[in-house]
Amino acid sequence: MTVTRREALALACGALAAAAVLTPAAAVAQAFDKPVRIIVPYAPGGTSDTLARIIGPLLQEKIGQPVVVENKPGAAGNIGADAVAKANKDGSTYLLTDVGTVASAPGLFSELTYKPLEDLAPVTMVMFSPYVLAVNPALEVKDVAGLIEYAKANPGKLAIANSGIGGVNHITAVSMAKELGIQWKTVPYKGGAAATQAVVSGESKVIINGATATLPFVTSGQLRGLAITGTERVSAAPDLPTFTEAKLPSADAGSWQGLLGTAGSPPERIQAVNAAVNEILKRPEVVDRIKQQGGRVVGGAADDLKTWLATNTERWGKIIADAGIKGQ
Repeated sequence: MTVTRREALALACGALAAAAVLTPAAAVAQAFDKPVRIIVPYAPGGTSDTLARIIGPLLQEKIGQPVVVENKPGAAGNIGADAVAKANKDGSTYLLTDVGTVASAPGLFSELTYKPLEDLAPVTMVMFSPYVLAVNPALEVKDVAGLIEYAKANPGKLAIANSGIGGVNHITAVSMAKELGIQWKTVPYKGGAAATQAVVSGESKVIINGATATLPFVTSGQLRGLAITGTERVSAAPDLPTFTEAKLPSADAGSWQGLLGTAGSPPERIQAVNAAVNEILKRPEVVDRIKQQGGRVVGGAADDLKTWLATNTERWGKIIADAGIKGQ
């Protein structure tokens, strides 16, 4: 059959129109041909896990492939991070983590099995969650001043839980103690959820932890909130003073949650996940859910996260060296 010039032109135009229809949602879906894993390097129930389980089903809709959330806790997040760093370079494995742990890892561990800035591919910052300073209600302190007074009167007696040695909340607790002139015993757990439960049960007495994982226990009365990092109060707990209001150091501390892939993965897949996740983060129900838990959506370009990691790797490295903290 002979195709006329006019018919050929019509076919070409039709192909271009079909290609246009693939943009952007279908184009994202076409970039994936196998299931995707999101590895959370902490136990279930913490901030990163909560986020992964919000994003996972929505990402699955966008890419047209199953998205499985897998918890790999241990070694201050390095077991999970190492698994992503060494995964197949096909853009099918991602790490959703408190990126502060990625930035602090080189300073904490002299023999890391991976190189964070080389082996992980930044995708996007996901959210910021301030830290909540809270205590077990049985501890007879009602506010920050009372906690400081108690700690000074009982040096080394208070056990403050954290999500693991070398985690940013651990480093924050060490830095705060030094600036406040107090002593407390830092106790590591396998993730923020386990640390929170330890304070709820009374095994430890104090916690500094991400608001997303901790505020529900404050609002339910299982923990007594004393202050929250940042310069603004959060709608989820409007009566909770900020660190700035309470005149506490480390007011800018918090949990920065980011998504990273395996370095060397196809750029188009990294870009497709960046686009999909940024679209997910604009959905009102996602924004509201994160806000209700004390966090705020961030999003943004892969290069923004890359810059954040480089800057804070240097920043945390100095703090860790000055404090003599060693990862375990």
